[in-house]
Amino acid sequence: MTSLAAPAVLVLEDGTRYTGRAYGALGRSLGEAVFATGMTGYQETLTDPSYAGQIVLMTAPHIGNTGMNDDDKESAKIWVAGFVVRDPSRVVSNHRSQRSLDDDLVEQGIVGISGVDTRAITRRLRDSGAMRSGIFSGTDIALGDDEQLAIVRAGRDMRGLQLSGEVSTKETYVVPAIGEKIGNLAVLDLGVKTSTLTYLSQRGFDVHVLPQDVTLDEVLAIAPVGAFYSNGPGDPGASDDHVALLQGILREGLPFFGICFGNQLLGRALGYGTYKLPFGHRGINQPVVDVSTGRTEITSHNHGFAVDAPIGEVSDSPAGFGRVEVSHVNLNDNVVEGLNALDIPAFSVQYHPEAAAGPHDSNYLFDRFRDMVLSQAGTPTSSVNEDK
Repeated sequence: MTSLAAPAVLVLEDGTRYTGRAYGALGRSLGEAVFATGMTGYQETLTDPSYAGQIVLMTAPHIGNTGMNDDDKESAKIWVAGFVVRDPSRVVSNHRSQRSLDDDLVEQGIVGISGVDTRAITRRLRDSGAMRSGIFSGTDIALGDDEQLAIVRAGRDMRGLQLSGEVSTKETYVVPAIGEKIGNLAVLDLGVKTSTLTYLSQRGFDVHVLPQDVTLDEVLAIAPVGAFYSNGPGDPGASDDHVALLQGILREGLPFFGICFGNQLLGRALGYGTYKLPFGHRGINQPVVDVSTGRTEITSHNHGFAVDAPIGEVSDSPAGFGRVEVSHVNLNDNVVEGLNALDIPAFSVQYHPEAAAGPHDSNYLFDRFRDMVLSQAGTPTSSVNEDK
């Protein structure tokens, strides 16, 4: 384990510096500094491919007390560029734990920092927005302040950054259906989470997880009954190929469901724009209202971009796919959180209905997609609860 006495520093691109202690591997880490507000679920956060390229700060003050295990991982590795915590747990006390969080950070080379005022950093990011940053420890701590800042400012900007190729599977694989089989589902892996695939397979789909660079012909070759775009990192404005592929899928009449990055790409495929949020939504406590029912759900989020579509009215798709409505809206800042196409079988949400480690208010959306696929096939559906 890393000695927590080793010095470390977090440097933001505006020149702000926070000194603390090394946590995880020693060295240098560069990425966009963002904060996640979940009180639990740090393992799911760390292994979510959507966090690729980002240095994640946990606003919960005490991190690591339940350790790490092989059952709760959302992918095969830790994806965050760096990790910032206030108080790392000195003791792992959960019966499901197989090792400490620090053990995994060291093994996978994730540079982190602890012992910093995470509340102050969060307020800085809320006021100034997410920004490029770097964590320096080990021999890199000896670099001068100006040199460290220059390194940070030379780092990648999330605007215009296409990261799907870094996180997507290289080869197609299949997660078999559980229970009564509906058919093949084409899932474009833009950074998909394990729990998403589990929930889809539990709805009767043979889930074909496809690389992000597949063609429309390759999608149609599996004879899918529907298509799904996953969550993932990067700027949706840099994913023209994924947008073109989705437009082809929609023209084929395949039922479509997208989450997070998939929501942004559906927005673009329908002809709407996207934009970068000041500091994004990250955590498992975001209130979202379903416009059609007035029902408020507490939802899990991880996104720094959003769709620019008119709220409170039905609009015509600029790309010619008929009428579209904004189905969900964030109650904190009025950001678009879902889209529903009225003339084609397609919908999406900006948040994560699989929501490991919770909440599960929106899990019914997987049932809604299943019912949509069955309806398009002319099969009777088992509808979800009306109050949803």
